[in-house]
Amino acid sequence: MSEDNWREAGDAVFEALLTRIGEATPKPRLEPTRRAVELLGDPQRAYPILHITGTNGKTSTSRIAESILRAYGLRTGLLTSPHMVRFNERIMIDGAPITDEALVRNWEDIEPYLQIVDAELEATGKPELTFFEAMTVLAFASFADAPVDVVVLEVGMGGEWDSTNVADGQVAVFTPISLDHVDRLGRTVAEIARTKSGIIKPAAAVVTALQDPDVQAELERAAELTESSLVVQGREFDVVESKVAVGGQLISVRGLAADYSELFLPLYGLHQAQNAAVAIAAVESFLGAGTQPLVGDLLAEGLGTVTSPGRLQLVGIEPTIIVDAAHNPHGMASLVAALGSYFDFDEVVAVVGVLADKDAQGIIEALAPAVERLHVTRSHSERAIPVDVLAERVLAWTNEDMTYQFDDLGFALARAREWASAAPRRAVVVTGSITLVGEAMALAEASGWMNP
Repeated sequence: MSEDNWREAGDAVFEALLTRIGEATPKPRLEPTRRAVELLGDPQRAYPILHITGTNGKTSTSRIAESILRAYGLRTGLLTSPHMVRFNERIMIDGAPITDEALVRNWEDIEPYLQIVDAELEATGKPELTFFEAMTVLAFASFADAPVDVVVLEVGMGGEWDSTNVADGQVAVFTPISLDHVDRLGRTVAEIARTKSGIIKPAAAVVTALQDPDVQAELERAAELTESSLVVQGREFDVVESKVAVGGQLISVRGLAADYSELFLPLYGLHQAQNAAVAIAAVESFLGAGTQPLVGDLLAEGLGTVTSPGRLQLVGIEPTIIVDAAHNPHGMASLVAALGSYFDFDEVVAVVGVLADKDAQGIIEALAPAVERLHVTRSHSERAIPVDVLAERVLAWTNEDMTYQFDDLGFALARAREWASAAPRRAVVVTGSITLVGEAMALAEASGWMNP
C-alpha cells in the first residue's frame, strides 16, 4: 500500500474512534477497558510504566521524562492527549508519532476484541467502549507490538477511574493539581487529588510537584495506604535556578541523587523548569530507585532535544506568533508569567477561544492584564463556546476597547497579524483552548508563517 493510502487508512482509524462516546464525556469505570486488555493478553503488562497525572504540565512532564529515557537508549512509548494536529501524535514510539501502517495494523488486530466487549456491554444495557477507552487499548497494544522498553503514560482525566489506570505504574507522578473538570473530579482540590491519587499502586515510587497543602495531604494518605515511597518537590528535589537563554532556558536542579547544573531546556517559562525537575526525579526513581545520579551527558541530551508542541511554541515570525495550550486559570497564569520573564514584547494581542466546560472567566481574567487586545473566536470543536456568547462575556470582564469578535479563527489571526506588524516588538499569542491552538498550528504551517 502506498504512503498516501496508509495515511487515508490511518485517518479512517481516527474516524472509527470518533463514532464512539467522546472524550469530553468519559465514563467513570475501568471494567470495560480491563476486559478488553484481558482478551488481548494484557499488553499493558509487557513493559514498565511511568504514570503521570495532574491538572497542568502533564504532557510537558511526560515528554521530558520520555526524552531522558530515550537518551539512555531505551525504546520508549508515550501516550498523551489530546493531539494538536493529527491523531498519530497521541501514540509516540521512540520519539516519533506512530506510523499510519502500524496504527492501522494494530487497529485491525484489536477491533474484533473491542467488538466483543461492545456486545457484552450492550447485552447488559451499558454504553459501548468510549473513544478514550478504545484508544487506550489501541495504545497498549501498539506499544507491545513495537515493542518498547518503557512507557510514559499520561492520564486522560482524573486517575482512579481513568482507562489508563488498568495499567500498573512503577512510578506515579503528580504535576500541580488545581481546580478543573469539577463536574467530574470534585468540587475542591482535595477531592480532585483523591481521584487522581488512584493511580498510586502498591509499593510504587511516588513523585510530586509542589502542591496545595490539601492536595499534599491526600497524596501522603494514598502513599501510606499503598506502602509507596513519596518524594516531594521542595523537600527531596527542586529547581535551584532558571536563567533565560536563547531558545529556552538554563536550569539547575537538585535531584534525588545528585545536583545537575546549567542544563539547557529548549522550553520557555519557569513552569517548564518545574516540569523538568519533576521529570528528572521521576526518571531517577525509575532507573535507580532515586539513589543513582543520572549520567550528565545523557541527561543533557534528553533535556536538550525535548519538544512540547503547543506549549509556548513559536509558529510564526514577522510578526512573532506564539501558541500556548493554557486552558484553565492556573495554566494561563503560567503563560502570563512566561511572557513577562522570557520574552521582550511591548504589546501583545491574544487570539482566544474557550471550551464550554472550562472556567472562561478565570482564564480571561488571568490573561487580560498582560495583553492590549483580545481577539475572541472559537475552534471547530462542538464544545467551543459560541463566539457571540464568549465575546459578550469577555466584554463584561474587560472593556470594549480591547475586545474584538471574529467568527472565524483565520480571520482573527489575519487581523492580529496585521496589528502586530504595524509596530515593532508586538506579538500574537493564540491560547485558551487546545483545539484552537491545534488549528492555529495547522494554519501557520500551511501558510508558511515561519518562512515569510
